Amino acid sequence: MNKELLINEDTCYLKAEQKASDYFQSLYLQVRQKNYVPTLTRDIQSWKQNHIHHHSLFSFFSRGKRKSDPGDYYNYIKYLDYTGKLDNYLDRSISYIFMRDLGKALDSNETQTRIQQVVSNLKNHLLTSKAAETDTFSMVGMYRWAQKEGIESTIIWLLNKLKIVSSHIPQGMDPDHAQRKLIKIIAGVLMHEIEEMGIEISPEERSQKLDRAIKLGYSYGLTYPFIDDLLDANVLSDNEKKQYSELIRTTLITGDVPEVGEWAEKNKNLITYVHSELREAFEFIKAKQSPETLKSFFEQSYVFFHSQEVDRVKDLSNENYTNEDLYIPIILKSSSSRLIVRSVINATDDEGFDNRTFFYGIYNQLADDFADMYDDMKNGAVTPYTYYLKYHDKRTDLINPFELYWTVISNLIHNVYHSNSKACEVILDRAINGLKRFKERMGTKKYNEVMELFASGNPKFNTVIQKMVSKADDVDFFDKLLRDHMITNLKNDRREQEEFQESIESVREQINELLPIPNDETASLLKEPITEAANYSLEGDGKRLRPIITWIMGINEYKLSQSAIVPLLRSLEFMHTASLIFDDLPSQDNASIRRGRSTLHMVYNNAIAELTGLFLTQKAIEEQASLDQFDSNSVLSLIQYSAQMTAEMCKGQAMDLGSRGKPLSLEQLNMLCFYKTGIAFEAALIMPAILANATELERQALKKYAYHAGIAFQIKDDLLDVEGDLNTLGKSIGKDAENNNSTFVSILGSDGAKKAMWEHYCLAMETLKEVPRNTAFLKHLLNYIVHRNH
Repeated sequence: MNKELLINEDTCYLKAEQKASDYFQSLYLQVRQKNYVPTLTRDIQSWKQNHIHHHSLFSFFSRGKRKSDPGDYYNYIKYLDYTGKLDNYLDRSISYIFMRDLGKALDSNETQTRIQQVVSNLKNHLLTSKAAETDTFSMVGMYRWAQKEGIESTIIWLLNKLKIVSSHIPQGMDPDHAQRKLIKIIAGVLMHEIEEMGIEISPEERSQKLDRAIKLGYSYGLTYPFIDDLLDANVLSDNEKKQYSELIRTTLITGDVPEVGEWAEKNKNLITYVHSELREAFEFIKAKQSPETLKSFFEQSYVFFHSQEVDRVKDLSNENYTNEDLYIPIILKSSSSRLIVRSVINATDDEGFDNRTFFYGIYNQLADDFADMYDDMKNGAVTPYTYYLKYHDKRTDLINPFELYWTVISNLIHNVYHSNSKACEVILDRAINGLKRFKERMGTKKYNEVMELFASGNPKFNTVIQKMVSKADDVDFFDKLLRDHMITNLKNDRREQEEFQESIESVREQINELLPIPNDETASLLKEPITEAANYSLEGDGKRLRPIITWIMGINEYKLSQSAIVPLLRSLEFMHTASLIFDDLPSQDNASIRRGRSTLHMVYNNAIAELTGLFLTQKAIEEQASLDQFDSNSVLSLIQYSAQMTAEMCKGQAMDLGSRGKPLSLEQLNMLCFYKTGIAFEAALIMPAILANATELERQALKKYAYHAGIAFQIKDDLLDVEGDLNTLGKSIGKDAENNNSTFVSILGSDGAKKAMWEHYCLAMETLKEVPRNTAFLKHLLNYIVHRNH
């Protein structure tokens, strides 16, 4: 059935294309006449006064602090502050963001005042000890910010969404790039919303607007990994790309999302998820548009999508593309990507923003294409730079994109920003910084080869530029520092996460092999089912978290012998399994499924289950007493600690039984949770620390971590008991409600429980800074705890 068209795609694209063509023709005329050369030469002569420094003899001897590596995020910020450069560094960085992302002109007093406010706030944030300890874009940093703004539920929603998106990025696409870009888009939409809302706004209304902006930013940002990147990658076949593009096109011209349709088995699950997520995002954005702006939003979106499509289907082997073919789609897609942002948040019309953003886009795009030209060439992508690289000898009519880049810069400075000195300063800073970064990344030899090709037509101007690249200082930008920092962190997190998963699986398999208890041959005259029952319980599909924690910390961090701590590993799982057997009894939780199988008392009987639990606790003590490769005092301390913790866990279970059917306060539930869950985490950390003779300060930090991790774990269990899946969990759901138990969900509600879980997550993560070890495993253990589905 044909859908009614909301927009006329040909008309709206031709209109946008004509505007882009007019802009291109004006640039074409300027580049042919080389008007930019004398203009920018004068600009640079003035600009260099702030960037070419002649060091005095005094300054040479007074340099007490060497320049920090810009890749070292926190130390570089400290270096800039120490040398008195931080204010200017942040000023040019924020000014650039106001120009690029917010479409502001820098000649406005109001804009300058706002920039200084942002600079001041950012500087205070960067220089506080807390900022150095907590990465702004880490889960802790994001949640702590959310608490200040009263949008905790929104950030919990977002963190869950980001995790799911990351897990669905297919091979052939870069998950770190996708996540960084998505976060960047969300941040961009947030910036627009914050600038729109002003300061005369109540905290409640501010929270509502931030919530809306984050969800809109996420919804718009999804188009980058799941439309742009997916169509650029080699994940889909050519026919699938056409089918997928047609689905997007139909959505934008009709305003309705078509059904997903039929897909080949290989990509069916991926497309089904992407279609569902994009449909939800599309409907959310659509619902937030006013009737007056709805058509404009769809027209801008279509121009953005179609301009990308025009570029995407280009073939580098085609030597007949005109200059217009190469540059007009770039003008359209580079400007419309940011013009859409204001449409997304339904902002008021701003002709100045629209004009500046339209003219500015190609500046960024040409800078990015220059930086990526060799990667693009390798991938066969058609950009002005790759096309010029391939055909400059054959096509004398081709515009040199490097010359056009400087033409755009001259045009922006003098025709768009009206020769404003601040705009000139920032744009030239950015241009020289881009060349410096390219030279550093590619090496001097390759850089000179590139300049020989692209800058040979204007040798005098090139001499001026290269002198600035070699000698100019103070041209770096915070957003680049933050970008590099985010990429490094995302790659490190992914590597650590993979190592965490590999360690978990590898260690679990080895622990499983250590657990079976041999049958007692001396008891052959009379059959005893206890050993068999114990092995039945131990064979279940357990997570083995506690012995895994002990293994990783004991062997990797405390450097204890693997063979030496085997008895400790066994004892921990014996004790934990015994506690589960007791928990499942009819007199306690009366559970019928545990670890994906029938509980022990269901297979045997209550008496055998009780005896088996007692048997395993005694076997645990026997194993601990077998730690014969350690100092006897340490082993005695460990056994004493273990006995104390076991006694405390018994008290905790008794408290739990006594509280059934009674309303508990949050404080009581926290205490109960620690006794039931936190103690077990603590024991897994403290026991190897005892054997390694760790300091009391370190043990206290580990106990604090275990306390918060244990509560976070229990809250997640409570949430799974309400929201989980029987097959995934391996145990019955709804048991807490059935037994009338007080849980974090029953006391706080689902949203409140999630907030409490994330608070304990943050407290545990912040405590890790007090542990003088590599805590990557414990960090990812916390991530596992809050994100697990079983």
